[in-house]
Amino acid sequence: MLNQAQPIVWPGRPYPLGATWDGEGVIFALFSEHADKVELCLYDASGRREVHCIPVAEQTDQVWHCYLPEARPGLRYGYRVYGPYDPANGSRFNPHKLLLDPYAKQVQSDLKWSDAHFGYRIGHKNEDLSFDRRDSGPGMLKGVVIDPAFTWGADQPPRIPWHQSIIYEAHVRGFTMRHPDVPPALRGTYAGLATAPVIDYLAKLGVTAIELMPVHCFIDDRRLIEKGLRNYWGYNSIGFFAPEPRYSASGTVNEFKTMVKSLHSAGIEVILDVVYNHTAEGNQLGPTLSFRGIDNQVYYRLRQDSPRYYMDYTGTGNTLNMRHPRVLQLIMDSLRYWVQEMHVDGFRFDLAATLARELHEVDRLGAFLDIIHQDPVLSQVKLIAEPWDLGEGGYQVGKFPVGWAEWNDRYRDAVRSYWKGDGGLIGELAYRITGSSDLYARSGRRPYASINFTTAHDGFTLQDLVSYNEKHNEANGEDNRDGTDNNRSWNCGAEGPTDDPVINALRAQQKRNFLATLLLSQGVPMLLGGDEIGHTQNGNNNAYCQDIETSWISWELSAGDRELLDFTRRVIALRKNHPTFRRRNFFQGRSIRGAGIKDILWLSPDGREMTDEEWKQDYARSLGVFFAGPGLEEHDERGQPLLDDNFLLLMNAHHEQISFVLPPPPSGASWIPLVDTSCQTRANPSAFYEVHASYPLQARSLALLTARSAERLRATDRRA
Repeated sequence: MLNQAQPIVWPGRPYPLGATWDGEGVIFALFSEHADKVELCLYDASGRREVHCIPVAEQTDQVWHCYLPEARPGLRYGYRVYGPYDPANGSRFNPHKLLLDPYAKQVQSDLKWSDAHFGYRIGHKNEDLSFDRRDSGPGMLKGVVIDPAFTWGADQPPRIPWHQSIIYEAHVRGFTMRHPDVPPALRGTYAGLATAPVIDYLAKLGVTAIELMPVHCFIDDRRLIEKGLRNYWGYNSIGFFAPEPRYSASGTVNEFKTMVKSLHSAGIEVILDVVYNHTAEGNQLGPTLSFRGIDNQVYYRLRQDSPRYYMDYTGTGNTLNMRHPRVLQLIMDSLRYWVQEMHVDGFRFDLAATLARELHEVDRLGAFLDIIHQDPVLSQVKLIAEPWDLGEGGYQVGKFPVGWAEWNDRYRDAVRSYWKGDGGLIGELAYRITGSSDLYARSGRRPYASINFTTAHDGFTLQDLVSYNEKHNEANGEDNRDGTDNNRSWNCGAEGPTDDPVINALRAQQKRNFLATLLLSQGVPMLLGGDEIGHTQNGNNNAYCQDIETSWISWELSAGDRELLDFTRRVIALRKNHPTFRRRNFFQGRSIRGAGIKDILWLSPDGREMTDEEWKQDYARSLGVFFAGPGLEEHDERGQPLLDDNFLLLMNAHHEQISFVLPPPPSGASWIPLVDTSCQTRANPSAFYEVHASYPLQARSLALLTARSAERLRATDRRA
């Protein structure tokens, strides 16, 4: 902390932006194109009392900068930026509002909501055109200067190939808040995720990456706080460089780094769900916390016909201005920081279509996508798009460029509708479970461009998907109006929890159907954390504000939960052991040289190859798929040909059993079931199906069979 009456101030330099400790002092640099004056405000350790307000006299290329030779890590700071206040023309400078540095690497998160956080006078008849002179400093977030030193040792990114990836979506807080083996002081934190019981659980489950819901510093909306709720999901970012402080047990940035290092040591990648499409400042009636007060005209997309208002492609009130080079720089600097300094392995971009909007329409050749593609750091990490936003033409599934994977909601919808029992879907389902070649092949992308999921944080959990026909979001305080009504769910005969053993057995079977379908499909599977142990949100399909047991995963597992966990582990292991289910190339549907069989064959229940007419039948609810092991025509990392067994996947969403005639197995082999979702535990390993046999495919079930000799099967089991 600076103790003298007036700190020593040197000119400093305009790069790097933010507050940078160089071992002797701190460089401060803030970009503002239209500001007239900037002040650097320093606060005491509590963050409540302003101790110095320093004019930043130097400006180079629209960057305001100075150097404090006696400043040290731990210093709390913010900015006051002067300029015209003319909301009607898009200018909203107000020096009475303390502003968070967009490049702050750590944030003291003690936001105390009051009317002082708004640049206008709330309740004034002209509302946001008025001017408020109250000081927001005492209750405002503060940037904290950090020492970036950390001992990474031999840490290396796992670099799991896309086709071998299995993603696990989780919430930092919700995943460990109720975990009995995590020390109470560490629950809900980065340190909690780094504990041995948590990492051991993920490793035994078999996932290769954990995708964390937003960890960029975010705020709780004032309206939620006033209702006694929180912004639990975190899609309300205000700091793109700082880890969310409420998830830190130690209050240090190094805790996040330790978590990443610990997960890497177990071979697990860390992917961040990032929100660069908007900020927590909302629309013209939102607070002035950072970007709005630093340079509203630069950072936000304003309506050309009336710059008082914001373009809103996100449904949150504002949209970041990706057309401005300094905003692009901010995002690129943030992404590189998380890769190079925090060692994360990739990103999932929320509402990514917004980032590609050059003018109004989504542009596949937008500057953001071009810059990412040529960047030597970011082009080498995992990039996942949520390929839509809420603006016109915002649905862009299948249209992102090479190098990007996408959340494939067409996969989600097809699989949900199929197992719900809807007819006429087998053609759509066939595309989805084989990697969605109709969406990705033409542009030169591979099956792993499709991130397959049936559930995610937004919507029903898997348990709720089979337990509720309707959403039950009353606890959110919006009269159950929020959240989608298009759930494609089926409660199996009763709404919510029931003691009926028949319904519960069917629900357990449906969960196995969904998990097996997901894990045996081409593409990259993404599991929602907790689905493998029956996590429920009691029918709430939009639990974004529920920072309570509703959202926290329960680790008190019933016998059924443990059986589902065991089933999930076994199917994940099966996927990882067999390259047939994680191909790098799409099926061709043509004969394999020298094998006399096609690489894939679609079968009707009578064992014949399906005809064009059968694909079009509305009543069809069963499907058989033959995967030829010799049809991989792929090689491993050492150039050796990949070989695998032949497999037969049978699916029956009908309410009655179907006797499925099996194709002839290769000479000397039999069809042996590996997975049957109608079984409470494992498929019958002693069952052998010979030539002309039929398989009793139970109602609403999936079965996977392999063609092996009994001797080879026993040898495989011994190795396992």
